[in-house]
Amino acid sequence: MSKDIVQIFDTTLRDGEQVPGCKLDMEQKLVIAERLDELGVNIIEAGFPISSPGDFKSVESIAKLVKNATVCGLTRAVKKDIEVAAEALKYAKKPRIHTGIGTSDSHIKHKFNSNRDAIIERAIEAVSYAKTFVEDVEFYAEDAGRTDNEFLARVCEAVVKAGATVLNIPDTTGYCLPEEYGAKMKYLKENVKGIDKAILSCHCHNDLGLATANSIAGVINGARQIECTINGIGERAGNTSLEEVVMIMRQHPSLNLDTTINSQLLFDTSKMVSNKMGMVVQPNKAIVGANAFAHSSGIHQDGVIKNRETYEIIDPADVGVTESSIVLTARSGRAALAYRAKLVGYELTKIQLDKVYEEFLKFADRKKEILDEDIHDIVEASKVNLQSIS
Repeated sequence: MSKDIVQIFDTTLRDGEQVPGCKLDMEQKLVIAERLDELGVNIIEAGFPISSPGDFKSVESIAKLVKNATVCGLTRAVKKDIEVAAEALKYAKKPRIHTGIGTSDSHIKHKFNSNRDAIIERAIEAVSYAKTFVEDVEFYAEDAGRTDNEFLARVCEAVVKAGATVLNIPDTTGYCLPEEYGAKMKYLKENVKGIDKAILSCHCHNDLGLATANSIAGVINGARQIECTINGIGERAGNTSLEEVVMIMRQHPSLNLDTTINSQLLFDTSKMVSNKMGMVVQPNKAIVGANAFAHSSGIHQDGVIKNRETYEIIDPADVGVTESSIVLTARSGRAALAYRAKLVGYELTKIQLDKVYEEFLKFADRKKEILDEDIHDIVEASKVNLQSIS
């Protein structure tokens, strides 16, 4: 049975770049865009063209550069925004205009001082106008996470009729629980007339740490696009993490979902984005963090040395990490010490290992981590017969 492909819409260069202090120059954007295309991303949201001359130029340059992915430009439901985006995207092999408006009662009342019927009319007008420039038009219902499902379905039905090819259902504030977000997608799938003509898309924020869980709940319930960023960077607490959703689908065959992402480039891409944006990846970050495949507990180390799968559900090589890391600390056991000692040239017998381990614990109590160069000092201090080590 063939798997359904979930489109990966990367917004690192738009939503991700909204992080304070992470502004990229043109050259950096082009390098990242080229890598995203190589990674197998289906859609690259290159920027918000009307926001500044620099953003316009970036979108235009990325549109010229990208060979495989769809290149997308963001707009508000404003004619001038749409015209400028269309101009910036004119060189793209596969252009997409991403337009939309807030649909929650909070946005309608406080942001637009409007009413539901007027919002639907503005949404229809924006999609219809974008459709005169490009065939591929994505509509976002901002704050869909807090929008009443019945009204949201009305909006979606209206914009699909106007020509929208993708329906973006953002949990803009990261408020939804996974079952709520999944149920919202299911409701739209079952209640929007013409839904088969459009792709439902998840755009989740991480304010409560649920962006990845919500996106997976979304695709389980019928969405076929996830909007995400490398390392989960983005506004406030960030966006859905690309590497997390990709590997969740790949590690759970029962979902019958996959992506076109070359996962072996994930770790290197994570480092590239981190370096260019000056945004450090937390060590315990899933998939790409420095400690994602590191083991310091003696029990875990012994298990991994005997069989990697005892404590690792992902082969590090699948995401571009060379190998698991056995970190020597005061919590490490003999198996880990013997393993690391062998890597630096010491094949210890059981008796030798016992003596070296005693010395190792003294060193480990003084240092947070024992490095390869420390092992030589430990073996020498233990006074084992080096001549008998082969």
